[in-house]
Amino acid sequence: MRFDEKKITLKDGRVCILKPAEPEPETAEALIDYMIQTAEETPFLLRYPDEIHYTIESEIAFLEHAAGDPRIIMMTAAVDGEVAGCASVNPVGGVRRVLHRGSLAIALKKKYWDLGIGTAMIAYLSGLAQEAGYEQLELGVIEGNDRAKMLYEKCGFAEMGKQVDAIRYDDGTYADEILMIRKLAGQK
Repeated sequence: MRFDEKKITLKDGRVCILKPAEPEPETAEALIDYMIQTAEETPFLLRYPDEIHYTIESEIAFLEHAAGDPRIIMMTAAVDGEVAGCASVNPVGGVRRVLHRGSLAIALKKKYWDLGIGTAMIAYLSGLAQEAGYEQLELGVIEGNDRAKMLYEKCGFAEMGKQVDAIRYDDGTYADEILMIRKLAGQK
């Protein structure tokens, strides 16, 4: 999905630009680096850094597909020219009975936490998702990620259940995934 850039002022006074993830080599390389860095900074993402094997070419192809699909929203947050975070909404499925559901994912580099970027991205994504025809957004948050859960609750998400032992870490421990949902404006 294509959408307009949006500028926000962060809590520290800097400007952040929320914009589509463009299918170009510079963006692709920055997003691959971002994925590796965020996977290194927190245990609450699905992948370990060594599991990220994208090439610039494969990332460009993915971004081209996303840009051309009116139901996929890929957003980056840029601060001082650096990718600070990325968020997306993807369809839960492609059949009519689930077309109203979108899956939201978001991560920020640690040095950009607590500046208001996550809240702004979720708010903008929610409006774009509604424009794209979604009636509800869904996400999973790993148990113990209290900061993220508080952010999602602040943005209107409510806990709907739990997937027990959804994550298995390399050390053999497990973590549950808390399932959350947000009805978009005008929906029950």
